Amino acid sequence: MASHSHAHKEHSGTGLIEAARDSLIASGEQWTGMREAVFAELAEHERPVSAYDIADNLSRERGKRVAPNSIYRILDLFVANNLALRVESANAFLANTHPGCQHDCIFMVCDECGEATHIDDDQTSSRIRDLAAGWGFSARRPVIEIRGLCKACKG
Repeated sequence: MASHSHAHKEHSGTGLIEAARDSLIASGEQWTGMREAVFAELAEHERPVSAYDIADNLSRERGKRVAPNSIYRILDLFVANNLALRVESANAFLANTHPGCQHDCIFMVCDECGEATHIDDDQTSSRIRDLAAGWGFSARRPVIEIRGLCKACKG
């Protein structure tokens, strides 16, 4: 079970978009119409989604091509500001449902259906960071991914 060293509020719907906007602005960045569109599209997905999928969906919605490289730049900004989480092994992204609350990424990724469950476990994260420090390594963004089968797929 996940452990938390502090409480945080999970957001959804328009509340999530507002929390993301407020967090990004508080970090000194601008909240543009395109950034809002990308975050809103990202927040629509329960499973990790690629920049190409977001670009395709926004292109259809806007009636003009949206370049995936533009989406990648925005997603990188979101990851750097803790608005999105990156599932490294899938090169895909999830909206962080508690923007502004910093946790290292621990994912359980289902090889069958693609579901990625994000776990906040500060105790495990702290141990990983301590391990890295013991080797003289300064961890910036630890990511742990456990690949396997989710409860539904293992059946």
